[in-house]
Amino acid sequence: MNASRFNAYRNMWVMVLFDLPTETKKERRTAQQFRKNLQHNGFIMFQFSIYIRFCQSTENADVHTKRVKNLLPEKGKVGIFAITDKQFGRMEIFHGIKQAPEQETPQQLELF
Repeated sequence: MNASRFNAYRNMWVMVLFDLPTETKKERRTAQQFRKNLQHNGFIMFQFSIYIRFCQSTENADVHTKRVKNLLPEKGKVGIFAITDKQFGRMEIFHGIKQAPEQETPQQLELF
């Protein structure tokens, strides 16, 4: 396997941040469907309105960004961006005032 395939500057994280309306039953259903669609496309919940997906290349990150764009709900705000694994690894995460333990980058096999 090519060593550059796991390069921290080549691997990407696609992040989807959203603020969707949930005042009516239809809006809540739409927001829930958007979350389910993200999960179906390999995203995991980072925070309630932030989902992330590990990608092994910029090209792969672009594919998943396009998929999310096809899932966009009619209303609400959605932000999509990609950062390198190196940048993601520099993030400091806290639970209350205590720093959370570091998590390892998933080694994910993609079949498509």
